[in-house]
Formats: sequence, C-alpha cells, structure tokens
Amino acid sequence: MLTVLAVVYSMCRIVMKAVEEGNAQVIADVKRIANYGEEGVLPKTPQELCNQVFTTIYMGMKKQSSHETRQRAKDLADAIGSYHVNLDIDDVYEAQKKLVVSTLNFDPKFKVEGGTVQENLTLQCLQARIRMVTAYEFGQILPTARNRPGGGSLLVLGSANVGESLRGYLTKYDCSSADINPIGSIDKQDLKRFIAWAEKEFDLPCLHDFLTAVPTAELEPITQEYVQSDEADMGMTYQELTIFGRLRKLNKLGPFAMFQRLVHDWSIDRERTPDDDAPAYTPAQVAEKVKKFYHFYAINSKYHPPEVRVLLKSAH
Repeated sequence: MLTVLAVVYSMCRIVMKAVEEGNAQVIADVKRIANYGEEGVLPKTPQELCNQVFTTIYMGMKKQSSHETRQRAKDLADAIGSYHVNLDIDDVYEAQKKLVVSTLNFDPKFKVEGGTVQENLTLQCLQARIRMVTAYEFGQILPTARNRPGGGSLLVLGSANVGESLRGYLTKYDCSSADINPIGSIDKQDLKRFIAWAEKEFDLPCLHDFLTAVPTAELEPITQEYVQSDEADMGMTYQELTIFGRLRKLNKLGPFAMFQRLVHDWSIDRERTPDDDAPAYTPAQVAEKVKKFYHFYAINSKYHPPEVRVLLKSAH
C-alpha cells in the first residue's frame, strides 16, 4: 500500500506543477475536485492537494498489528499530507466471528493458537474482507463527513502487485478488489526501486523504514516466537517471484524451460561476483521452487496451459 501512497503523491506533485505553470484546465479541475474549504481557493503545495483528494486509512487489529507498522503508516501520511484515519476493526471482526461460534458451535483459532490451516485462513480472510468493506464505506461517506460541497464519493485504490496476483497471495475481495489498482501490473522489485527513488526525489526519509521492514500481511497474532512473514507464507521470496513472473511473461518460458534457465542462474556452484544477490539452490531445490510457482499460477489463472496441467499431474 505504501507504493500506492507514493504514486498518488507523485501525481499531486505533477498537478501542482501544472497549476504553477498556469494550466487553465488543470486549475479548473483542481477547483472542482479539491473543494473542501473556501470556494475557488487553490491548494498551494502537493501536500495540501493530497489532503483534499486522498484519504488513507490504517485498519488495524490489536493483536495482529504492530506499533511499528501503525506508526510508519502515520508518518508517511503526515509526510505526503493525506487525510489520515487510524482505526481498529476488532469489534467488527469479533461480531463476524461470533456468527460461526453461535451458529456452528465451533470456535475457529489461528495457527499459533493451535488451529488448523483452514481455521487460520478463514480468520485471516475475514479480516481482509472486513477491510475491503470498510474502505468502501469510508470512501462513500468521507466527502460528506468532511463537508465537501455536493458530497460525492471517493475511488478505492487497490494494492496487490502483479507477483502476488500470479502467486495468488491475496484474499478474494480484499485489497485485490478496488476501483483502480495503480500497481496491479508492476512487480515487487520494480516497486522497491520506485520507493528507493521516491525517498530521495520527494524528500521522504520515512520511506526507508518500509524498504528495510520484513513484508508481512499482519493477519495473524504476533507472539514472542512468531511474526507472520509474506515470503514464508508464499514459500518463495519476492525476488524469486519477480524472476518467475518475468521469465514466464517476457521470456515466454514454461516450467521445464524455466527450470533449465534457473538451474544455471541459481546454481550453488556458479562463480559469483560480490554484488551478485541471486539465490543459491541445488537442482532439486530449483525444481521444487518452479513447481510451486506454476502450481499456484495455474490455480489462480483463468487459462491452464497444457504444460502446466502436465506439471501439476506429475507433481502429485
């Protein structure tokens, strides 16, 4: 989601530059859209414009959401000037969970509490879908609540990148469901490069903490021994996922051709330079990674190529 914030802020900078240059059409659009205060008064900075057109909501859970993540979200919202809302969805979550408890006489638990895989997924997906409903709820009512003349509603922005979509690492009807997804066709590695660039170009030092943080959905309770990790859940790193996606799409490689390529590129015996950060795996480990990627890609793709069906059949 942080990349979406940086993208929107980048667009606000472009708009304000056009305003400063006297672009009549842009000025008219800004007066019409960023109309929360005195009529006809233009924002003077990208942050002021961002505050009028962009709302960010941190929808946390008391047990799952870390203080660090919540604070990073607030720091970035403050830096770009977005209208920021900080809330917890615990009450809504507990109400929905009680439907299962009261109806089925069954109390689902997280994995760290001794629950099964299915229980764990159910509780994670419940949170994710509550966040989608909450995002649309606030998107519809916020302009009216903020006394915008004429009311109106906001577009909801998605935050699932192309790698997560290929892997299926998302909940149906959560952050994958939105009016617009600015990063839907961009992979994680390119997004990280954009953030590293934006940190310096936009003078947003708070972005550095996002680059070094462990990627986590924060949908499971945090304990002293366990913190949920996206890469552990996926069974592959985001770097590996980016490579899989590019070899599949750009190089047109199927499972066997991808294995042939990666068994060389990721060989533990290959001579390496100091800046070579490619993974180091045995042929068996490479084969397992490629099988896993195509297994989940096939599950989440509308079209199952014949070579994928053969791979899946042989894998089982």
